[in-house]
Amino acid sequence: MPSANDLYRLVYLSRNALRGTGAPMRKEIEQILAAARRNNSRLGVTGALMFNAGCFAQVLEGTHDSIQSTFERIQCDPRHSHVTVLAFEPAARRGFGDWSMAYVGEQPIASDEFKHFELESGFDAAKLTGERVFELLREHLLEAEAAAS
Repeated sequence: MPSANDLYRLVYLSRNALRGTGAPMRKEIEQILAAARRNNSRLGVTGALMFNAGCFAQVLEGTHDSIQSTFERIQCDPRHSHVTVLAFEPAARRGFGDWSMAYVGEQPIASDEFKHFELESGFDAAKLTGERVFELLREHLLEAEAAAS
């Protein structure tokens, strides 16, 4: 039985159930991010969210209990459907410790590897692993930070 204080990482994929396009969809994503950042800060959860018009992929890091309660809210959120857990396991350290919820969205992505991954997988859960999603999100965010410096 895990300790409530152990560090865990959950990676999931879900289908986007948001309606609309353009500005209304961006506003909806901004609301999701604002709520996630507020709730995650309070619970000590960190992570990253990737979104395209069809899917969400997200990494959550924190204690077992905080991850479970956060994920229960996500599963009940009508903006997600077909939620699939790719990984839920102990983690030695946080990969997204500086972000209550980093975001990789529909902006141009510099990494050729990420573009290839997106085209190859179509964010299909059968073609993804939790580790692969984690690595690509982390790589992209570190590239974006370096470019902004």
